[in-house]
Amino acid sequence: MLRTDLIASVATLIQRHADERGDKVAFVDATRQVTYGQLAARTANLAGHLADLGVAEGDTVAILLPNSVNWIESSFAITRAGAIGVPISNDATEGEIAYRLQDASCKVVITTDERAPMIEAIRAQCPTVATVIAIGREAGGGLRYENLVSTPPHSQPRDPSSIHEAAYIIYTSGTTGRAKGVLLSVHSMLWVTASCWAPIAQLSERDKVLSPLPLFHSYALNLSVLSILAAGASEYIMEKFSTTEALRLLGSGEFTFLPGVPTMFHYLLEAVKGHDQVNLGGLRLAVSAGAIMPATLNREFESRFGVMLLDGYGITETATMVTMNWPTGGRVLGSCGLPIPGLAVRIVDAASGKDVPAGSEGELIVRGPNVMIGYHNKPQETAAALRDGWYHTGDLARSDENGFLTITGRLKELIIRGGQNIAPAEIEEVVSVVDGVVDNAVVGLPHDLLGEVPALFVVRRGDRDVEAEQILKHCRERLSSYKVPFSVHFVDQIPRTGSGKIIRFKLREMLTK
Repeated sequence: MLRTDLIASVATLIQRHADERGDKVAFVDATRQVTYGQLAARTANLAGHLADLGVAEGDTVAILLPNSVNWIESSFAITRAGAIGVPISNDATEGEIAYRLQDASCKVVITTDERAPMIEAIRAQCPTVATVIAIGREAGGGLRYENLVSTPPHSQPRDPSSIHEAAYIIYTSGTTGRAKGVLLSVHSMLWVTASCWAPIAQLSERDKVLSPLPLFHSYALNLSVLSILAAGASEYIMEKFSTTEALRLLGSGEFTFLPGVPTMFHYLLEAVKGHDQVNLGGLRLAVSAGAIMPATLNREFESRFGVMLLDGYGITETATMVTMNWPTGGRVLGSCGLPIPGLAVRIVDAASGKDVPAGSEGELIVRGPNVMIGYHNKPQETAAALRDGWYHTGDLARSDENGFLTITGRLKELIIRGGQNIAPAEIEEVVSVVDGVVDNAVVGLPHDLLGEVPALFVVRRGDRDVEAEQILKHCRERLSSYKVPFSVHFVDQIPRTGSGKIIRFKLREMLTK
């Protein structure tokens, strides 16, 4: 069942497909494409140039790019250079970018001409950043990406044979509000490919994938980048999800496989209401992760489009997938499926650590080859999360008598909005500096389309009449758009425990009674 042949170094996989199917298109976006043969040459060139620029084994290189073929090439080249890739959202704010560059001690940043001036401006805060490689049409000075991928370097790519060391730092927000860098290896990532995407979803060289997923996320890095390479498939990369464009592309009949998050599948359903006939061509399978999939959405999608939609549960700290529904053998809609083969999963009482019986709620803990190495530069957080080899997810779950898991909530207060994680404390920290705000708190509230949205509660200073729009404007300037509060509610006080911790459920009750 486990496809161990798919677990190999990035260089080995690229060369395998360059030899076997060198003229086959590997990745394509709206502006360009790259074959497996070209991918081998271009990533080798860039990897060698990174070494020429002084990037040593274990150094960190940031990718600050929109979804594109260039993103894919950069990721593979960084790995082939023996360096650690640090994907950063191209929509991140200047403060968010600076924090990640500082925390990961990035030596090189690969970005666009539009973003390059901003990187230059914050280099004083990030003294490790020695080089900026820019992509775009400008012919100005500096290092040009296209020159590096298309010309021979002095150095050869290191192409490290070991795949167990850290290869990626993927940032995810924790309950403290400080973004944590999750250290993942090529082995942990490809183990998920070998145990989930290939045997369960049957991803293979016959597939052409349409991917709307943001590549800086672990879900996309695992499935839309590394798994495509491992399987020898082809993929069209959407820069951003667009319902209209996704339906147009699917209607071409070219695509066989569609990964997404529940919100995307909801938008696709909404877009075809009132249409008599919808043709998705040769699409054989859709898969969902990143947030809880309602059973009604699953049923409606499959009924309307005639395509099976498999739901799973994954987290960054386990290189994505923990559980998955199978296309055969029966499913429990509304559950996130069965643990993927080879992965140990337990549901335990959070206080005692003892396993709970089937049907009872407890904390989900996970053990297996896909579990993270740890949190970058955070030994205490690592020790708290990894205990005796088990990763404690902080998520609440229950299992039925057949082993199907359902995620029921979270011990930690992470908000998942359309598949993207939001730490309440991160928003609270930003709002706390607004003149006129005495206290504030953020909770997640249910939302029909996005799963959850952040709601902000604010205590105002008596002599200062701060308005909701003023607070939201402040947030938009300092937070990614998906983190901006969905609503603002003024209250007399924030309920807290004696030790000062926010009692969030009382705030939710104010709006849900």
